[in-house]
This record gives sequence, C-alpha cells and structure tokens, in this order.
Amino acid sequence: MVLNYVWVFFIVVGFLVALFKLIILGDTEIFKTLVDGMFKKAGGSVMEIGLPLAGTMIFFLGIMKIAERAGGISFIARLLNPFLKRLFPEVPENHPAMGEMVMNFSANMLGLDNAATPFGLKAMQSLEDLNPEKGKATNSQIMFLVLHTSGLTLIPLSIIALRSSGGEAYQSLEPASIFIPCVLATITATIASVIVVGMKQKLRFDWVLFAWIGSLLAIVLSILFVISQLPDEAKNNVSKIYGNFILIGIIVGIVLGGVWKKVNVFDAFIDGAKEGFGVILKILPYLVGMLVSIQIFRDSGAFVYVIDFFKYLFSLMGSNTDFVDALPVAIMKPFSGSGARGLLVDIYSNPALGPDSFAGKLASIFQGSADTTFYIIALYFGSVGIKNIRYSIWAGLLADFLGVLAAILIGYIFFH
Repeated sequence: MVLNYVWVFFIVVGFLVALFKLIILGDTEIFKTLVDGMFKKAGGSVMEIGLPLAGTMIFFLGIMKIAERAGGISFIARLLNPFLKRLFPEVPENHPAMGEMVMNFSANMLGLDNAATPFGLKAMQSLEDLNPEKGKATNSQIMFLVLHTSGLTLIPLSIIALRSSGGEAYQSLEPASIFIPCVLATITATIASVIVVGMKQKLRFDWVLFAWIGSLLAIVLSILFVISQLPDEAKNNVSKIYGNFILIGIIVGIVLGGVWKKVNVFDAFIDGAKEGFGVILKILPYLVGMLVSIQIFRDSGAFVYVIDFFKYLFSLMGSNTDFVDALPVAIMKPFSGSGARGLLVDIYSNPALGPDSFAGKLASIFQGSADTTFYIIALYFGSVGIKNIRYSIWAGLLADFLGVLAAILIGYIFFH
C-alpha cells in the first residue's frame, strides 16, 4: 500500500508541477520533456538495467547453486549464526538465507554491485520461503532490505574512479581523498539501520550483538588505518586489485569446493542459472513502474523545487550552508542512483566548485555512503511479489537521513 502511494505521488506531483510551469511560467516544452523522458526511461529500464541484470543473475545464481549443493552457504550460515540470529530471529539457525545474505553484504562491502544483486535476490527468495503470509514483508525481509539500502561499502571504487576520470571536464588532484570519509559514513549509516529497524522490531540488544558489532568495527577500522597510510595511487590499486581478486577467488573457491564435495558442478550451475530468467520477469514490472515515476518527478522540475526549499530553509536557520551545494546528491540518491551520479558529475564539472571543492568531496561521500532505497524496494520486493511493504520505506529513509547527517559531520571534520 505504501509503495502504491509513493508511486502515485511521484506521477501526480510531477504532472502538477509541469502544469504549473506551462500555465504560469509559459514553458511550452515541459510536457514534451515529460513524455520523452517517460518513454526513454521505460525502454532504458529494460535495455540498460533488465538485460544486463539478466546475464549477471543467470551466472551468479548458477554459482550460488554450486555453493548450496557443496554446503558452502550452510557453512557460512553456521559460522555467523550467533550474530545473524539476533538480527534475524525469525530465520531458523543455519538456514541458507543466512549465508546468502552474508554473500550479498560481502559483495556490497567490496563495491561489487553486479555480484551483490543476485546474492541479495536469492536471499530475499529464501526469506520469502519462510514467510507465513505471502505478499506481506516479514521483519527479516525488512531488516535485510534496510541494511542493504545503507550501502555498506569498504571499497568505494566507483566514486574514486569517477573522480579520477573526468578528462578535460574535470580532474581531481586527490581522487582517493574521500576513501576514509566514505567508509566512515557508510558504517554509520549501517549502524543507524540496525538501531532504527532493531528498535521497531524490538530486537534483543545483548552483549553478543554488541561484541560482534564491536569486533567488526575494529577489523574495519584496522584495515582503514593501514590503507589510509598508502598514497592515493596505491589506494586506487588496492581497490581495483583486491576487490576483483577476492570476487574471482570466491567463484573459483566455490567451483573447487563443489568438485571436492563430488558435486556435478556444471549441472548444478545450469539448474541455478535457469532460475535467473524467472526472477527477471518478476522484477521488470516493478522496476519499470518505479523508475518511470521517478523520471516524471525529476523531469517536471519538482525535484529542483525540493532542493531549493532546503536551501532556503537552511539559509533562514542561519547555519553554515556550504554543504547545501552537495545536498542534491543526497536527496536524489534514495530515488535514483544514475540521477545522483549525474548530479555528482554536475558538481564536479561546475567551474565554481569542482571535484576537490568542499561540495565536490561531500557530494562524493553522499554518493558512496548510501544506496537507492526506492530502486532496491522495487527490485527486491518485486522479485518475490511483496505488495505490503509495511514500514520499509520510512525505516529506510530514516536510516538514509541519519547517514546524511553523519556524512555532513564527517565532511566538515575532514575537509572544512
């Protein structure tokens, strides 16, 4: 029901703003812009997202099936069971969903988005298998989704690459300077997600949970400290080499594990790969519907009015407004990853700002410390036919908001 209201809101508000611009401002091209954008996004959702995702899904679901039959996923579930059973008390101990969620989180942490999505969709399907009320999101599904939208990434490779690859349009002199701030911001957003959803679900915050979180933070901060001592070029190389090396290592390890366990690995791969088409067919209607509605909202100019409102609000408060130039990226990110990336490039390309300005660096932190909440809701819940999403949106957006506040604070500490 909530998703229905959000979808209607984007379309209707976008139409009303466009009508205002036609009648009051005399913009005779506005509805042509809306229609062109609508058709372009509808076709692009299938060609640019659906088809590439289908290939990735087919491959990685095949790999997941090998891991499942070889017992690898069950092993991961047993290993992390003390921690995960406190976040997901509805899921039975050693259930495959535990291992699949870990695979998803691990791929996200390495900045390997294409690999994370199939793992996440498989985990969502496993959680749906446990769902006693089909079509209504369970607490476990919501916790998983909100954790995913927090965008925990230890290697913000795409942001560093974007900052260093502007050519004549822009060129950062210190592309990896946002590495540590990005990671700190995304860790904060993830912890905020656990707290927000955990309080809503009345989870048991005992010493075991705190010990696990503390240990993970210690490991992460230790890695960050070592990497922070490296020069920028070395940081880029670490991100490029080790993230991809670990992914390939996982794939090879799963295949060799299957051989060792005497699994017919190719047959298992084919059985898992066949599931990819079915998942894509379920996803596309949700994906196209949500992305087109967001495009209408954006092309109408409604999003610009939202940004201008925040600029005006903060100027009235008399607070330092240096961060406002980067705020469009933070506001757009829950709605559209590509839209946020476009706004980020606009800031980089702006002669008055640029990638190494305070706004450029803060916008980079925004881009690297959260994920696209509405896209993920449409993608993951759509894949299993969830229509009653309960409190998913407000919990995800609240965690996003807390992450934005943390990113602003971190940005001021590091760069202002």
